[in-house]
Formats: sequence, C-alpha cells, structure tokens
Amino acid sequence: MAASSNSSLSGSSVSSDPEDYQPPIWKSYLYQLQQEAPRPKRITCPQEMESRPKYYGREFHGVISREFADELLGGAEGSYLIRESQRQPGTHTLALRFGHQTLNYRLFYDGKHFVGEKRFESVHDLVTDALITLYIETKAAEYIAKMTTNPIYEHLGYTSLLKDKTVHRLSRGRTEPRRVTFQRDERISSPVVRRSALKDTPEKHCSYEKIHNFKVHTFRGPHWCEYCANFMWGLIAQGVRCSDCGLNVHKQCSKLVPSDCQPDLRRIKKVFSCDLTTLVKAHNTTRPMVVDICIREIELRGMKSEGLYRVSGFSEHIEDVRLAFDRDGEKADISASAYADINIIAGALKLYLRDLPIPVITFDLYSKFIQAAKLPNAESRLEGIHEGLLQLPPAHYETLRYLMAHLKRVTMFEKDNLMNAENLGIVFGPTLMQPPEQNALATLNDMRQQKLVVQLMIEHEDVLF
Repeated sequence: MAASSNSSLSGSSVSSDPEDYQPPIWKSYLYQLQQEAPRPKRITCPQEMESRPKYYGREFHGVISREFADELLGGAEGSYLIRESQRQPGTHTLALRFGHQTLNYRLFYDGKHFVGEKRFESVHDLVTDALITLYIETKAAEYIAKMTTNPIYEHLGYTSLLKDKTVHRLSRGRTEPRRVTFQRDERISSPVVRRSALKDTPEKHCSYEKIHNFKVHTFRGPHWCEYCANFMWGLIAQGVRCSDCGLNVHKQCSKLVPSDCQPDLRRIKKVFSCDLTTLVKAHNTTRPMVVDICIREIELRGMKSEGLYRVSGFSEHIEDVRLAFDRDGEKADISASAYADINIIAGALKLYLRDLPIPVITFDLYSKFIQAAKLPNAESRLEGIHEGLLQLPPAHYETLRYLMAHLKRVTMFEKDNLMNAENLGIVFGPTLMQPPEQNALATLNDMRQQKLVVQLMIEHEDVLF
C-alpha cells in the first residue's frame, strides 16, 4: 500500500481502489492531549559559565545541587535546566518540572542530545518531546493499553482489496507443494524408486505471506496509526513505517499487524540483493522475474554450451546485466544481440541467487538439509530433503522448483554441455545454501552435503516437487 498522508481527522468512505481508500475516522483523543501538553520553559543562568560545554546554551547552570535546581525551576510545569553533577563531575543532568515534581535525567551528547533511544538536534526539542510523552502517558495510560483491542486495520481494505487480488493471481500459476512417501518396489533393484504415493490433502497452502519491514520513522505533521486509528504522538520517531509498502503504525501496534505486506514497486529500489518474497509480491509474480528471464534465454540458446554454469562469463558484463535488471526490470535486454556469450547470462543468474539476503534454502532450514544429506539410507535422505522443502516459504519453494526443473533439462544435454547433476550440484550448492553464521570452516565442511542436496533435487525433481 502506498504511503499516504493521514493528517486530517476524518477520511473518505470505502473506495474500490485500495490506493484511494482512507479509514472513515481517525481518533483524535491523543492528538488533543498532545495539544494540551505543557510547553518547555527554559530557565537561563544569569551569569556566563566558563565550564559550559559548547553544545549547551544558557540553560546550563554549572555545578549545583538538586535542591537548588528545584528552587530555580520554581514549580512551573515544563520548566527545565541543565546542571553538572556534584557527585560525578563532567556528567550532566536535565532537571525537568512535570507533575508537580522535579524529574532528573542523565543527559548525553554524541552529536545529538538524548536521554533514551531518541536523539534530538536541540535540548529544546528533547524537552518538548519528553513533555508530550509524559503528559499523554500520564493522562491516557489506560486508553493506550487498550487502543490495540479494537483495530481498524481490517476495515482499511488493505488485506481484502490487495491481498485477495494477489493470492488469486498467484494461485493460478503456482504448483502446490505435495507430500511424498518414498517407498521400495521389490521388482526394481534400485534402493530408491522414483515412484510416489501422493496424499489427497495438500500439505501447504498457496499463500505468499510477507512480514512488514518496519523501521522507526519521524513523521512531518500529524499522522495517525493505520492499525488502531489513534494519533502517533511525539516530536520525532513517533512510530514505524514499512519500508516496502509504506504502512504507518505505532511501534506497539506493529507487533500485531498480520504478515500481509504488499510491497509497492515505487519503494523497491533494486532487483538484485532484494528479498525474494518482497520482489515477487511487488511484481505480482510467482517467481523473481530475473530467474524466469535468464532461464528462458539460456534454454533458448545455451543448453548445449559446454560447461554451462561452470564456465564463468566476463565479470564486467555480468555486472552490466545486474545493472540492467536493477534499472529496467523485466524490460532488461539480455538477448544474443546484447550479450552473445550465454555464460554471461548464466553468471548473472548465479549472482542473483548468491546475492539474496536470505538464500533460496533459508538460513533457518540450512541445518535440516545438511543433516538430511548425511543420512546413510538413500530413501531417508530424500524424505529428509522433502520435509525441508515443505517448510520453505512459498516464494522460495516455487523458485527452487522452477530452477531444479530447468537444471534437470540441462542434464538432458550432458553429451554436449558435459554438465550432469553432480557437476551442477557443485556449482549451485553454495549458491543456494549458505550457513546462518558466515563461518569459512563450516562452509568448507558442508560443501559435500551442499553438493549432494542439489544433486538429489535435480535427479529426483519430478518426485520431490
């Protein structure tokens, strides 16, 4: 969902276009409280302090006691000053009057002023934000605790209008993961038989779920939470925004938002090194278009190329292909007229898969696949790999399924390209699988298992997928 300003107190009625939809009402209670919060009143020192740090102003009073600071503040709500600690010279304390008492905070500076997580350009801004937060959390503690219990999120139409449309599109083009039972056939000598008994009920739903990529955000002007419809209070860092779809919510509300992020193409700045699920949801495809386009080109003119995927193309030209996809997306030209050497296209596909922030075989399932490859029994190995495949995120599963079907076709031209399943396993093992902790020794020790996992997926592609 594209980010939209919600700086008014009311919105329009439901629109059939999710881009135009606004909630019927924004709750104004917290906004009104922010307007009522005490304003900062700086208590200045009447004399010039030689010990005053250059990043403080006349609010710095040097070394004074808590009692004297309290006296200087005079009981006025919102009044503040900075003093140097008597007990710890060189450390500074913000004395702030709120709730008929003086609050003392250890004050820090590292280029910006802070007492907690938020960092401010000036002490005045810090005090303004503190007074707003203290006032709202004092006056509306019970309201804030309950504000997530009646969310408007479903009413936004975000899930119903965007997610349903996407799932409908994806459901038409995706092969459903299926549970397979590997079994022996006594009439055949091979210990692993490429026959399977399929269960009637699919083991995995067709749903490309994606969690939101929330990051702390400072909103300019009044903004309301798109989950609970309440005002996002404070001067800076009032809430979080999903960097992929633009959803704006309170930090506490972000923990309750469903995993239904629908990335906005305008926010996806590149194709390579972009999260796999984010990319396919942004483009509304079943697989990354890089995979589809590269494989299509390779199968068109490169299946008989000797050493396909093993022979490297020129790195400068591979980088050109990467830049073309990042710049032009699905319109990138990788035809023979642009890149005559098919190894450049094969190299670009490997680079794309290798640069994924989360590998095709995800970090959390890496050890499951490695352990499956170590099993002594051939049938158990296939069972273990299949169990791992069923746990992959849907976009990762579909990408791997499509890639393995392609690599299986590559092996059919082994007489010309000299690439069998084992050779392709050596190439694609470390490309598709990476240990969670980047440990060179662990990677070296697992290379045999990485190769075997990919080799078995190619050889048994029709059963495993």
